[in-house]
Amino acid sequence: MGAGRITLLGVPFDPLGMEEAVARIASFLTGGECHQVVTANPETVMKAGEDRELMEILQAAHLVVADGIGIVWAARWLGTPVPERVPGIELAARIVDLAAQRGYRVYLLGGAPGVAAEAARCLEKRYPGLVIAGVQHGYFTPEEEERVVAEVAAARPHILLVGLGMPKQEKWIYRNRQRLGVQVAIGVGGSLDVFAGRVRRAPGWMRRRGLEWLYRLLFQPQRLLRMLALPRFVLKVLARGRT
Repeated sequence: MGAGRITLLGVPFDPLGMEEAVARIASFLTGGECHQVVTANPETVMKAGEDRELMEILQAAHLVVADGIGIVWAARWLGTPVPERVPGIELAARIVDLAAQRGYRVYLLGGAPGVAAEAARCLEKRYPGLVIAGVQHGYFTPEEEERVVAEVAAARPHILLVGLGMPKQEKWIYRNRQRLGVQVAIGVGGSLDVFAGRVRRAPGWMRRRGLEWLYRLLFQPQRLLRMLALPRFVLKVLARGRT
């Protein structure tokens, strides 16, 4: 939806760095509608190529940032560079910091039972003044969805962080966007587990070199099948060639 977007294999990206992305989200918080923010990596792009519903959601999103060194490389290779990688967990942390500074209320939804509550406690310690409007684990049934949506709306948060995994979180936000009553909703994947201290991020030197994916694979070998999307993505980009 943003002007000046680039497109990678059909998926739109806003060519913004971290500071610009935070500023864009801050502007969303002054409006009344629900603005959907997506942090997309190569896996997201490959999934969207096979999932028409996800592709339509990405194309309708108010902000799509490049979460993944593969996206940065591909954009450069195709002649439509983006300024930098915008890691989803770092963007989520910046949004929470913004909320603490400006008095916006945040709701945490996702993770196993207890994770969102623990993440809330840790974030409140890390960001003095932060107001957590409510928490909800991600193991609710389809029959419970109406109740969850109603509870989010009743808590009156400005910002909703949804950690249900991609693409479930993006579809959940889009499906319920008119009823959530929030100004910003963003899918954050496993970030709540990190905020809660249950999962550690890669060391700084690995993150700076774009190797966080390797760290995750080493400590979460069950991610191997998901990681196979990366070489497929590279081959598709190379086949597309420079534009």
